[in-house]
Parts: sequence; C-alpha cells; structure tokens
Amino acid sequence: MDQHLLTIVLAAPLAGLLVLLFLPSKSKSLIRVWANIASLAGFAVSLPLVWKFHVGAPGFQFVERADWIPSLGAHYLVGIDGISLLLVMLTTLMGFVATLCSWSGVNDRLKEYYAMFLLLQTGMIGVFISLDFFLFYIFWELVLVPMYFIIGVWGGPRKLYAAIKFFLYTLAGSVLMLLGILTLYFQHYSQFGFYTFEISQLMKLQLPLGVQQWVFWAFFLGFAIKVPMFPFHTWLPDAHVEAPTAGSVILAAVLLKMGTYGFLRFSLPLLPQASMDQTIVRVLAALSIVGIVYGALVSLMQKDWKKLVAYSSVSHLGFCTLGIFSLNPNGIAGSVLQQINHGISTGMLFLVIGVIYERRHTREIAEYGGLAHVMPRFAKIFAFAMLSSAGLPLLNGFVGEFTILQGAFEANRIWAVFAVTGVILGAAYLLWLYQRTMLGQVTNPKNLGLPDLNFRECAVFAPLVVWAIWIGVYPKPYFDLLRQPVTEIVERVKPGYFAQAAAVGGTDDRFLSSVTARGRADARLDRLTIGPQVANLPHKTGTSVGTSAGVAGRSACSTLPCGGAR
Repeated sequence: MDQHLLTIVLAAPLAGLLVLLFLPSKSKSLIRVWANIASLAGFAVSLPLVWKFHVGAPGFQFVERADWIPSLGAHYLVGIDGISLLLVMLTTLMGFVATLCSWSGVNDRLKEYYAMFLLLQTGMIGVFISLDFFLFYIFWELVLVPMYFIIGVWGGPRKLYAAIKFFLYTLAGSVLMLLGILTLYFQHYSQFGFYTFEISQLMKLQLPLGVQQWVFWAFFLGFAIKVPMFPFHTWLPDAHVEAPTAGSVILAAVLLKMGTYGFLRFSLPLLPQASMDQTIVRVLAALSIVGIVYGALVSLMQKDWKKLVAYSSVSHLGFCTLGIFSLNPNGIAGSVLQQINHGISTGMLFLVIGVIYERRHTREIAEYGGLAHVMPRFAKIFAFAMLSSAGLPLLNGFVGEFTILQGAFEANRIWAVFAVTGVILGAAYLLWLYQRTMLGQVTNPKNLGLPDLNFRECAVFAPLVVWAIWIGVYPKPYFDLLRQPVTEIVERVKPGYFAQAAAVGGTDDRFLSSVTARGRADARLDRLTIGPQVANLPHKTGTSVGTSAGVAGRSACSTLPCGGAR
C-alpha cells in the first residue's frame, strides 16, 4: 500500500466529499458529524507518511507515476521530500481544525460549506505533492474555486468584494505563471525532442540567463501574489476580514504557503542562474524587508482585531521570503520551519478571534477590555498564541525567526538589522492588542456574561498548542527532516557551496559537520547524482530509493547532520 499512500491521502477528503453530497441537506447534525469524521480521517491517513518517511534519503519518496495525457507529456506524478511532508501534515491537521471550529459558527447551506472545505483540502494537498507541472497547475487553480465561494457565500458584509478581489489577484498571477511553465515546456522540446511537464526532466534544461530571468519573473508574480509579498498584499486583509473563521484559518495556515513553496520547489531549482542574479536577489530581499516592517507598522494602527492579525501575516511571511532569498541553508531551513510556525500561531490567533466573534459579533478592539476576568481559559490560550507568534523562546516562533535571521546575517548584515525591527514591532502590536482586550477592568457591560471556552473549543486549540511547544523545545527532528532537501536546493543554486564553506573553515553553519572538506564534497556529489536518478526509477515501494541507492543516499546525508536551534 505504500506505493499508493500519497494517492490515498489525496483522495481521502474527496471521498468524504462524495459521501457528503448524498446526505440530506436538512440533517444538519449528521452533516456536521460526517464532515468532522472525514476531516479527521484525512489527517489520520496522512500520519503513516511521518513514520514511513526515510529521513536523509535523497530525491522524493512515496513516488507514484501513471500516464495521464501522454500526447501532451502530462503524467500523474506525485512524491514528497522533507519540505512537502511538513506542509502536507500542516494541511491535513489544519483542515480538521478548521472543520471542527465551524461546528457552531455556520448554519446556512451547511452541506455546501463543508463540501467546499473538503474540495479545498484536496487541492492544497495536490499542490504540495505534484511533481508534474501540468498536475501542479490543475491543483493550483482548483484551490481558487472553493476559497472564492467560502468567502463570497459565508463571509461578512463586504464578502463579494473581497471574494472577487481574491480571485482576480490570484488568477492574474496564475496566468503569468502558466506562461513561464509553457516556456520551459517548449524549451524542453527544442533541446530534447519531446514534450514533458515532469519537473525532474525540466531541471535538465540549459537555459541562457535572459530566458531564466524572464521565466523567474513570471513565476515570481504568481508566487508573490499568493504569499503575498509587498506590494501584492492588498487582497489579503479584505479576504481575511470577510472570510468566516475557518476560511481565515485555512487561508493563513496553508494557502499562503503555496507561494513560498513555489519559490522553493520551482523558482530556485529550475532557474538557478536567475535565482543567483544579484539584482533579482536584492529586489526580492528589499521587498521582503519592506513587507516585514510595513506589515508590522500597519498592524500597530489597526482598530479591527482581525485586520491586525491579517497584516501581521504580511510581516511574518516577509521573514519567510527573506530566508528563502538569503540562499543559504540556515535561511532556507528557517523559512520552511517558519512557514509551519506561522500556520500554527496565526491559525490560533484567528481561532481566538472566531471564538470571541461568535459571542459578541464584533471585532472592534475598543469593544473589549478585561476579558481575562470573564474568560480566564480564553485569556490563557490567547496569551499562548500571542507569545508564540511574537517569538518567545521555547515556543515555535523563536526557532524559525532566529534561524532566518542567522541566514540573513550570513547573506547581508544590513538585511538582518532591518529584519530585527520586525521582531520588535511584532512583539509591540501583539502585546498591545492583548493589553487592550484582556487586561484591566471590564468596561463594557456586554462582556460581563460571556461564556468561557467549552470542551470542543479547547479541543480545537489542543493540537496546535502541543505542536508549538514541541517545535520550540525540541526542533532537532524538523531540522533533520529539512537537511536533505535544503542542501539539494542550496547546491543546485550555489554549486560547491558546502565544499567552499568547509575549505574556508570556521563557518557557523548547522548544516556542516566536522568531516573533511573533501569528504563533504564527495558526499554531496554522490547525493546529487543519486537524487535525480531515483526520482525517475520505477517504484515498487513507497520509498524513494532502492536498496543500494537508499544506503548510498543515507550514507552521504549522514555527513551533514543538523542540530536544533542554537
């Protein structure tokens, strides 16, 4: 069954959707129960990916391939590495959390509501496991449809405006990205004589710098709008404010990560020369830093609770893109981990807002104050989410931000100096929000009778709290998981990076070990040789390698151990 495990994970929410469609619309309790069972089952079937995944093995694992449209060179080709695994697990967990938090918050068109979330789950998983560009683009576009309806049907007063703005922005970026994909598609035919959308085949292209730069900017617009990076962020606050709670949770926790994932999976490996172009790197680093500072400053000015958290996402995702374009192991590994952290922390913050909105139906910060006296459990959960997002040591946010700042410092010290201001401002707007809403005396009599968190609401927060503490206290397993794909990306963009760093000596890089420079270089070359070959082998099992290749890959990877955050 291992060779079909990713297909099972992909199909699980779709199977739940098909059953849901046959349930009577009037049986709301049955619909709620089934939707939660289907979402929980989707998370459960993804768990075997964790313990069956071979940490340190090169290439992609659980690879499954089948002919789809041979005349176009399109295949059903799926597989995951350490980066994909973390994002798939984030998707399946947050899908269940979003479904559970909707239990009492939505009552109209219930069957259609849950159907949209299950369809959305299918699309998001498909994006993170696709190894064929045609398949990837289908899932990328599929995600737009259910999210449009979630905002446009179950959203707030300006839901139609927000839904249309979200759809048009992201669609425009997708069309430009498609032009870049087609450029690679036809370039492959001109160089090799056959058409293919397979990513491992497209990586063999020898493209002049000018073509790479053109394709890079086409990809950039598609991915930057999805992140969103400054100045393409204007659709995000409207979408967050008008979306229902579960929609905001999924949007922040998973959908935005599709953009950063695109940079890591496609822009850097497929277009290494353009990714190293100093003009491009400086522009993207500058946009990331502006986003970090701008998002934090605008958050300080907000009077709407939800809009404040929405703008904080612009700031936090700026850290993620800065880490990516630091183009070193610490920056990229920190970026991936911070994407997971942002999904956990910001997901909790939107859940907090949803809880209070169900009770008071207002998000105006001025309407609250002293809620810790009325809702003590709620105040404790909010404090935890706030400190997690602010990057308190021993919580998840600290590990990601610290590693990104270390990578940015290695790339350019000025980047790190400006980025640190985002950390300071982030703590400022989160602490000020908590002070205005939770502390002091209850000044509004409408808040005196508010009920505290019930058992179901506590259960919604529980897995996120546990995950945040785990990453903050013991991040080593996550860095171990990311070591292999991160080293492959860095070596693809900067050939000889690890050998050069070892030869210089004294480098403060968690991805380098104490073995000799020659041993490191040889191990790295072995891994680069094995990885692409493994991705194209016919797979009889769910792992990415056969016996000899797996042993060689694990041996090579063992020369680059990764520790936790320092």
